[in-house]
Formats: sequence, C-alpha cells, structure tokens
Amino acid sequence: MAFRDVNARRHIGLQQLSSLALAGRTLLGPVKSCKFIVDESTNQSTLICSAVRLIESLDLTSAAGQLLNETIHAQNKEFKTGMSTLLFLVGAWSNAIMECLQQNVPVSAIVSVMSEGLNSCCEEVQCLQISIHDHLVLPLAGFGSVASLVKPVGDRSTSVISRSGVTTSSGNKQKLTHSRYFSTLGKSHFSSQQGNFQGYLLGPSADSCECHGLGHLAMALSHGNETSMKPLQSILTYQQERAEHSGSSQFNVAGIVTCCLPGLPESYSCASPGFVTLVSPEQVTVIKHLEDKLLRILLIDGDLTEQYRHLGFNRSCNVRTIVEHPNLQEEDLWLSSVLDNLINFEVNLVLVKGNVCENLMERCIANSILLVSSVTWNVLCSFGEVTGAQPVTYLTQLNPSCVGSGAQVELWKAHDGRAVDLGELVPVRIKARGIPLLTAVLTTTIASKMQLLEDQFWTLVYRLHHALNDKKVFLGGGAVELLCLSHIQMLAQQPLQPANQNAVKEFHSPWLAASATEYKSIVLQALASGWKQYLLVVMCNTTAASELEACTSVDHHLRKAADCGSPSAYILKEFRRGDLLRDGAGPFAGHGEGLKVYDNVTAKTEAWRRALDLVLLVLQTDAEIITGPRKNQLLNSHVSGEFMFL
Repeated sequence: MAFRDVNARRHIGLQQLSSLALAGRTLLGPVKSCKFIVDESTNQSTLICSAVRLIESLDLTSAAGQLLNETIHAQNKEFKTGMSTLLFLVGAWSNAIMECLQQNVPVSAIVSVMSEGLNSCCEEVQCLQISIHDHLVLPLAGFGSVASLVKPVGDRSTSVISRSGVTTSSGNKQKLTHSRYFSTLGKSHFSSQQGNFQGYLLGPSADSCECHGLGHLAMALSHGNETSMKPLQSILTYQQERAEHSGSSQFNVAGIVTCCLPGLPESYSCASPGFVTLVSPEQVTVIKHLEDKLLRILLIDGDLTEQYRHLGFNRSCNVRTIVEHPNLQEEDLWLSSVLDNLINFEVNLVLVKGNVCENLMERCIANSILLVSSVTWNVLCSFGEVTGAQPVTYLTQLNPSCVGSGAQVELWKAHDGRAVDLGELVPVRIKARGIPLLTAVLTTTIASKMQLLEDQFWTLVYRLHHALNDKKVFLGGGAVELLCLSHIQMLAQQPLQPANQNAVKEFHSPWLAASATEYKSIVLQALASGWKQYLLVVMCNTTAASELEACTSVDHHLRKAADCGSPSAYILKEFRRGDLLRDGAGPFAGHGEGLKVYDNVTAKTEAWRRALDLVLLVLQTDAEIITGPRKNQLLNSHVSGEFMFL
C-alpha cells in the first residue's frame, strides 16, 4: 500500500485555508481597514468590516472553503462576535502546521500537542478574567449608583492585585476597589451623556464621567466603536426605566430590532420605542388615515400568499383540481376571501412574518388596511403580548380571539421633528402601550456603508449580552493573547520528558507517544507563532506601526514577563497602567493611562477552539491512500518520492 504524504509536500487543504484567511487580515483588531465588495451583476458595492460578510463574497467551492464557511457561520450564529479572530487564526495555524510538516513532524504529534497546548492556554488565561459582580445587574435603579465590584478570577494574579487596590473580604474573595469601570460611584444622569465618550478613554478626567454601569461596560466592549454606542446607550436607558417599574433587570436582546435609513447623516441614528420599518410610498395615505387611532391588529406567522403552505405541509395524493382558468380564478377567489375576512373582523393593521401578495397589498391599500411584510418573530411576539393578538398561519384560522387591539401607527420623525421621505421607501413607527420593543434606527448618507453599521451595532449588542451571561470578561487589548504566547513559549522551552505510561495508553502505541514527546517543542512553537502573528497584526492595524516595530514591542513584553517570574502578574500590571502593546504613536496615545478594553470570554475561547479544530480536521483528512497493483507502478515512477510505502 502506498500513502501519498500530501501533508509534507503540498498540503492543498491547508494552503486553501491559508489563502482564504489572508483576505481577512485587515479585519483584525479595533481599528479595521474596511473592504469594498462589488456585485458583478449590479455593479453595486458594499462596504464590509466583518469576516462573515467577507466569507459570503469569496469563492468557497473547495471542500476546505466549505468547512471554513460552516465554521465561521457557526460562530456567528452562536455569538455574533469573534469571527475575525477565528478566521485569522485558521490562516496562521495552517501556515504553522505546514512548516511542521516540512520538518517531517508526524500528523499525530501535531494533533495531540496542539490540542494539549490550546487546552493549557485556556486554563492559564483564567487569571485574566474579571467577574462582573451581581450588583452590576441587580441594583440598576440608577446607572451611577451601581455598587459594582469586579474580582480577578484565579489565585495566580494575587501578587500584583494586592499592590493595586484590592481588599480581601470574608471567604478570601478578592475585590477590585479601584476599578474606574465598576467602583462605587455617585449619582449619574445617564441619559444626559449620550454622545459623550470621555469615560471610554481612561484619562485624568475619567473619574468625572457620569456614564457608568452597563453603559460603561458596553463602552469597554465596544473597542472604540462610538457610532454604535449612541443608539445602544439610549436602549440601555429605556430598558433601565422599564426595569424600575417592572422589576426586570436583564438586558433584553430579544426586544431590540434595527431599521436602516440610508440618506440621513449618521448623527440621526437613535433608538425609537416600538417598531420602525420601511413601507412603500403608496401606503403613506393609509398611515395618515390611521394616525391617532387605536388599531385592531392581526399577526401572520408565514407568507400571506395564495400558494403558501407551512413547513411540513403535505398535499393530498391522487387529487387533481381542474378549472378553466386556474391561476386567475384561484387567486381572485383567494384575494376576495382574504379581504372579506379582514373587513369582517375589522382588522386595519396586519404584520406578516414572510412575504405579501402584491395584488392583496393593492386591495388592502384601497380599503385603508396597512400590511407590513418581513416582520421578525420577536416583533410579532412583542405585539402579541401587549395587544392580545395571537399569531395565525392561515387566514382560515382567523377568529375573534386572534385579533388584538391597541396598536398605533405613525410616520417616523427624526429627532428634530421632521418626517423623513427617502423616496422609494418611507419609515413608519408602529407602537402599542407598554410594548418592550425598541428599534435602533441606523442612518448614513453613504448607502454602501449601511450594512457595515448594522453589523457593528449587533456585534456590540451581543458582546454586552454575552458578557452579562458569562458574568465575566477578559482583559482586552491583546492581554490574553500575550499570556497565551508567553505560556506556550515557556512550555516549549521545558526539557523533553520520556513518554510515560499514560501517554502510551492515549496513543495506543509507544512509537506514537515517543513521537509526540520528541516533537513537542516544535509543535508548541508553531502554536505560539499563531498567537504572535495575531498580536503583530493587531498592533500594525491599530497603531500603524511596522511589523518590525510590533515584533520588537511584543518581544520586549515577553522578556519582561519572563523576568518577572509571573507573566500573568506582569500583564495585569501593564494592562492597568495602559502600556500593554502600545508604541506611543497610535490613535490611542496621549490619553494618560491609555485605552482599557474588555473582551468576551466564551466567544473568544470558542473562536480559538473552532479555528484549531478546523485546521486539524483538514490536516488529518487531506491525504491519499493507493492500494492494489498500482503500487508497483509508483515505485518506478518519478513521483515515488511523494509516497510512503507501508
């Protein structure tokens, strides 16, 4: 049997992953370089700054490309953040593994040592987690009166924390008392601070900033994205006011939707109570007719078309319907039936989850009935809760108990009181008394930038959501990756140990166990190179430093961390000082203690694991085994060097 060692010679799968990941290099870090994606069919361009949008526009016909696409979308579906990190590490570790293969490192050793190394990193960086104290979530009666404390997780950070403002309470729990984010602060007027982002840059004046609590946590997680902070601040304020009356205190992501309004300056972006959406100009007459009225509302969970059937619907077998003019007659009968139902039940507002028949839309406009299509499920649920409406799939299910009441509709107006006419579409606001729904209205005069703004907003929303769910955050700004790099390099420098019995059992072979031990240093250095490349690119993207300058800075911190004896203590100290991975020339220079940034814990570590799992999967499957009489032909061929004969 001949085994083609594609991994060592020309590992196609890893090369494809590396090539695809290279396109997302500029998307890494807080200061990203956006990309224009051009639709060849329409010649329209869209500005993107997201790994998900990038992957959607790349040619992913290869098997490796499809796996990368599925991995990126899995991360996006679960976390809505961490995709750029995942994409970059896929490329960095693919290159690192190919270098290992060039040194004839066995695949089994690469897989086992890299997996071990990543698990060790995930345990090591726990000391850089900061717990969000329960007080951050529960006394939210005023953002500034939150007596929120944070505590580093893990005992390894004790030495430095004890010198920088930590009190030890009963049960040996350490609490950070000098945190500028979550220390006990005076009364604040959060709503008056919309547009004021001084608290994000922790300079000398940061103590006087009145924006604290959830708003301040969101700023730390925004990584400098001030555009998305303005509507999110308004949302947090509104949800806080509701919490004071209802007793609910959790940040409600399900109660947030977005509406994109191209053509208006970005300063018009805001949060609006209720549901803001776009309708056709022909419906403006209906909206003006319905203004200042309490409407009877109907919710449709599906398409409002004659041909629509719900998922799982099976048509009757062996049945044929024969009519003289099937399309015209069936549709006309259906249209008349639908309109009669709506009129009989006095419905004047219909929210539809899917599409709406154009002919039905015209008939409803003529009868002063407002139809709104493409409404998300959480919007339907919100209106159902406050109006009593019950969603139906077909209008044949309609009965008096399904129709709700108390909804209102009006043309959406900007903060200066002006109604907005975008030409082809008109923004409208649908509301009801007590509805918890909020719409982040995102505006820009650059149409191609609209998708970018929406993606950035949702990324920030979910960062805050996951931070509250995790009840902890990572120190950001490269602190976690620097500790990973330092930790792995330390492991790689440890003297080789003979394979023990546990290792032999794990690999089911003394040879495989010895192989993993022998090549451990090489593989760990390859894993570390991924972290180092990550840090270098983040620094280059953020501070505009050259790669050589960035490399010098990282090496300097690694030496200082090693000399300190406790890399985690050194990194905590440098993070607090604001000197971590800064060269003094970047956009965050000149702000005293520098920019404090936090990262999500679960989203980040899952991005690491998904990246490595994908690379190792491609590594182990990209090989060719040939059996049979063809083996003898290969022995005498010029490509025999590419095969291992077993």
